[in-house]
Amino acid sequence: MKYAFVVFGLVLTLLVSGCQIEGGVPPRSTPGAIAVTEAPTAVAQPTAASQTSVFRIGLLDPPEDLLPYYLNVDDQRSTSPVTQLLFPAPLLAFNYTYTTTGVLEEVPSLENGGITLAKTQAYLDAAGVITTTATSVVTDAQQLVVTYRWNPDLKWADGTPVTAADSVFAYETMKAAPPSQDIKDRLDLLVRYEADGDHTTRAYLKPDFTGPDYLETSWLPLPRHLLQGVKPEELADSDFARRPLGYGPYMLDGIEQNQIRLKRNPEYTGSQPVADSVVFSFYPGVDALRMAALNNEIDLAVTERFTEEQHTFLERDQREGRLSLIYTPGPIWEHLNFNLDVPLFQDIRVRRAIAHGTNRPGMIKNFMAGQGEVLQSWVLPGQWAAAPADQITRYDYDPEKARTLLDEVGLLDTTNDGMRERPNGEPLTITLITTDGPPLRTSIANQFKDDMAAIGLSVTIEKLPRQRLYSPDGPLFRREFELAQFAWIAGPDPRGLSLWSCRAVPSQTNNWSGDNFPGWCFREADQSLRTANTTLDINERRAAYVRQQQLFTQELPALPLFQRLLLTFQRPGLSGIKPDPLAPITWNIAEWQHKE
Repeated sequence: MKYAFVVFGLVLTLLVSGCQIEGGVPPRSTPGAIAVTEAPTAVAQPTAASQTSVFRIGLLDPPEDLLPYYLNVDDQRSTSPVTQLLFPAPLLAFNYTYTTTGVLEEVPSLENGGITLAKTQAYLDAAGVITTTATSVVTDAQQLVVTYRWNPDLKWADGTPVTAADSVFAYETMKAAPPSQDIKDRLDLLVRYEADGDHTTRAYLKPDFTGPDYLETSWLPLPRHLLQGVKPEELADSDFARRPLGYGPYMLDGIEQNQIRLKRNPEYTGSQPVADSVVFSFYPGVDALRMAALNNEIDLAVTERFTEEQHTFLERDQREGRLSLIYTPGPIWEHLNFNLDVPLFQDIRVRRAIAHGTNRPGMIKNFMAGQGEVLQSWVLPGQWAAAPADQITRYDYDPEKARTLLDEVGLLDTTNDGMRERPNGEPLTITLITTDGPPLRTSIANQFKDDMAAIGLSVTIEKLPRQRLYSPDGPLFRREFELAQFAWIAGPDPRGLSLWSCRAVPSQTNNWSGDNFPGWCFREADQSLRTANTTLDINERRAAYVRQQQLFTQELPALPLFQRLLLTFQRPGLSGIKPDPLAPITWNIAEWQHKE
């Protein structure tokens, strides 16, 4: 059985359950965290002779701490550009697949012996389901075993060798006090994780588990020799969290208001960057980032939060040769959810009419600088399981077709006021809920309202705080909405059971868990998704994902809109920058160069 598994994370722990809600839990407040109150003090301008000795990076969101284990996706996205240089990810998600960073010798697979299927015995509960609780009923089962071979030349910045025991120590620390639901989910995959010698660890997964999450079972090392006296539950508030010692190409040099300085790690034996130091400066907004780049305070900046006006200025800077822009379709994708319990949306013609009536190309033009493409499926175009465009149902912008479908349903404008009524003559108004913070959400909602008015549908927009929208007792999980517009964050492997399986429909029966907010339970699609998430054969997985996407686009429980853009702008003379949807901007810093 061939297992050519092309599968998150900006670093390993960004791996999410198919997709993750963008936003969600607010970040913790850690004593000593870097806080942005105003634009940072300008970095001293390098002379021509010293310019190659420093890379200066501008970002918007300062990290709460510098731990390589994160509280949530927001924490990871703000911290990983720094931590990737201190603690390179053992397995790095790049271009929607995995690559090594020199921390591991290879990506485990069946072909190289890193993945094996062993026979084991497991307990069965009263319902005949495998359980970790000892019972009187034992059955034969198969067990995935993942072997990780660590680089024997790796050293902590104080010269102490990095060993397999450091990885096991990290596992035990996370097990004692998991900082996030993502870590809990990773821990739940395992029966045990142990060292085999100084430079090998093995992960023993739960019996009969064959899902796509098997590479979530390596544990980024933590320095056992420094942290043995720190209680696991106090790690996030420890001095180490704010001033860590890593094993990457750089080590911490200093932290000041709105600035983090790194210097070369003399113990690092991997590919050496040309710069002796890296300075991260944190700014309150895109305008401040732009001015810092124009004033030669930073070499490059990365953001996904920019307005059309800001983009206009940046485009002018590029035309005039002051800055270079790089656009990257990001992993955050906006979409519209239908609540299929609402009678109006149980008629597929209404859902299709809304799809045809939504000017998604216009959204990309207006909000994404005309960069990117309309999404046709929940599997993003860059992901390995994306269905070919000619094999799924597409909904082009066609207001006339939308009007025809609504006429067929009997939603007519009998009062000649431009808005349609229900077949019984009652006024028809649809409520759209979304978050109240990001300007992009407001722009999307307002355009959607205008698009719907153009086909005769009245829409009311209700903005909620993101904590309320995403709360376990909020309208999404309780399914108390008509239309909802928000975003998911994708990873290299689509997975999707938490999004579209029948079991993932939140209800009182399952204690309002699962992310299938539309309530879409289509049996063939459910079975296809389960096949895609349980077989080890890559061809079977791909075929199953394609079939599920065919049914998804046919039935349209949700309308994908577009991917948000990652915008990188840099000063002339800097080369080698390769932004990626998932990897932090610093992933390939060894390739960066200052042109003379």
